[in-house]
Amino acid sequence: MSVFWRTAAVGAMFALAIGIGAQTQTGSTAPLSPEQRRQQAAEFYRTHYVKHEYRIAMRDGVKLYTVVYTPAAGQFDDAGPYPFLMSRTPYSCGNYDNDVVEPHVTQNPAIVRSGYILVCQDVRGRWESEGTWYEMTPSHDGKGIDESTDMYDTVDWLLKHVKGNNGKVGIMGISYPGFYTAASIVDGHPAIKAASPQAPIIDLWMGDDAYHGGTFMLDANHSFYAPFFAPQKNPLKEEPKNDFDFGTKDMYAYYLRMGTLANLDSYKGGTNAYFHDQVVHTTYDSYWKARDLETHMHGVKAAVLDVGGWFDAEDLAGPVKVFHAIDKLSPDAPENTLVEGPWVHGGWAGQSSSVLGDIHFGSDTASFYRENIEAPFFAHYLKDAPMAPLPKAYTFETGSNVWKKYDAWPPKQAVAKMIYFEPNGGLDWKAPKERDSKDEYVSDPAHPVPFTQYVAEADVPQRYMDDDQRFATRRGDVLVYESQPLKEDVTVAGPVKPMLKIASTGTDSDFIVKLIDVYPEDYKDPDAGADEGKHVTSATPVFMQGYEMMVRGEPMRAKFRNSWEKPEPLVSGKVTEVDFTMQDVNHTFLKGHRIMVQVQSSWFPLIDRNPQVFEDIAKAKPQDFVKATETVFHQADAASGIELMVMPK
Repeated sequence: MSVFWRTAAVGAMFALAIGIGAQTQTGSTAPLSPEQRRQQAAEFYRTHYVKHEYRIAMRDGVKLYTVVYTPAAGQFDDAGPYPFLMSRTPYSCGNYDNDVVEPHVTQNPAIVRSGYILVCQDVRGRWESEGTWYEMTPSHDGKGIDESTDMYDTVDWLLKHVKGNNGKVGIMGISYPGFYTAASIVDGHPAIKAASPQAPIIDLWMGDDAYHGGTFMLDANHSFYAPFFAPQKNPLKEEPKNDFDFGTKDMYAYYLRMGTLANLDSYKGGTNAYFHDQVVHTTYDSYWKARDLETHMHGVKAAVLDVGGWFDAEDLAGPVKVFHAIDKLSPDAPENTLVEGPWVHGGWAGQSSSVLGDIHFGSDTASFYRENIEAPFFAHYLKDAPMAPLPKAYTFETGSNVWKKYDAWPPKQAVAKMIYFEPNGGLDWKAPKERDSKDEYVSDPAHPVPFTQYVAEADVPQRYMDDDQRFATRRGDVLVYESQPLKEDVTVAGPVKPMLKIASTGTDSDFIVKLIDVYPEDYKDPDAGADEGKHVTSATPVFMQGYEMMVRGEPMRAKFRNSWEKPEPLVSGKVTEVDFTMQDVNHTFLKGHRIMVQVQSSWFPLIDRNPQVFEDIAKAKPQDFVKATETVFHQADAASGIELMVMPK
């Protein structure tokens, strides 16, 4: 539920994306300031689009604010008629009742410059639209009003009332607008020919923003709702003032000081009705099931481009889930392609994307996507432009840093293989033969394992998704298993499935598993500088030799090991299976690198702390949080490891 698409700086990002620059006397391009970029983008929009504002009545009489930007006559090579390209948002279309031209639809210059009727709509109950807003509006499958019917009514009105259209409609959106994109094509209007749900929220409890493996995504959700996203009194043109203040930049210290979810779900914690719902629904109950869009993706008549990032800290699960759901429930959709790049949340939309944190990907993957996949997709289905056929899955393979095309996802040729934990921190493809082999650590909720080695502010740092994990390796409450240097490349494509045999002295515990790519000690870092040793007087240099790049990390709350709806306590000291599925990856562990797996029982404040006592954590008191000794077994009759989808050579 990132505020990514809410930004008012869309114009500035568009200007950056198209590389507007000032020519110097020598003919080179001088970089422009952010303000200069904004001015140039504003001038482009002002001269190329004409703004129209409407309040469109839905079938129940509720009016939704809709702003339409039509191409100005004579400004585009394409003389029209034009297709509609639309985005629906709870974050405001902005610039109400004025002449400011700033479409909040797409930042892709290849699209904006080619001639589309751009449409932004405030969804029901938000900003200038009337009605009541619901978190992830449940689908009613034609038996009531939902996002599909609102889109249907809007499309019907646009086709009849906006001149110069060619009768075709596309819809796109990132994050929450990605949800509205997917929800809008359920039993969709036949004029909707193309749709691109990008980083869509599909099932809040099952791996999207709210819960992962039954654990509450604490930092991301509290920092979203407390200072920003709250109920509104509509219609509304200006963002209401919010005085909430964390009082510190150190979120580890802040959340540890606040102590419990109950303290956060209070006036002092800046709670509101939306955050309260996230906190109190701690199992997969009817509240969450009604908001699972995955089971409703039927009647999709549009070609669909499902887009996500391998390092999306917010909606990593959504793109893959909607891709599979459409394949299953709408097999006759003209197109359904999954695109995954080495991106953070929305990282493909309007900026360069060749680096995340310390990891380089070798090229500007975002520009490649915008120019070679997204723009041709919409041009083909909305303007009848020629396009090279898309594969079923178009994914970027990290590690090797190459784009891959597959006729299925996961690839049909990928084979499930277990890699097992061994004594003395080993990791091997062979099952253990020891009769008695295990590791133990003490998990202390008063001193939880941090998810970064640096101080993190309220917004979760996107780079944590591929950050160096050497800081965690050094902790006594983190188990580390590592392979020998690889003798050949190992490529993994698909979901990652930890299979643990554990015992705990608590009646509930969390188990966080991280899959890590360990760089060799003789790695030649092309970006290494000379500022090393005693001569360091500026920022500490990053050494890539031995770097422990997180490829994927996910938590699992043990009480949900058998059922998401009916949690069960652990029996203290009893050997227990804790199996779960982590999000998909497409990564090559290069020859000479090592595969590492880390196991720990806290990841703070990324996820909420487990008191390690079986109870409703939303009601936990400070005294409920106790230490627990966690045991992970790696012996013949109790082997632990992870299942990887390994590509053949």
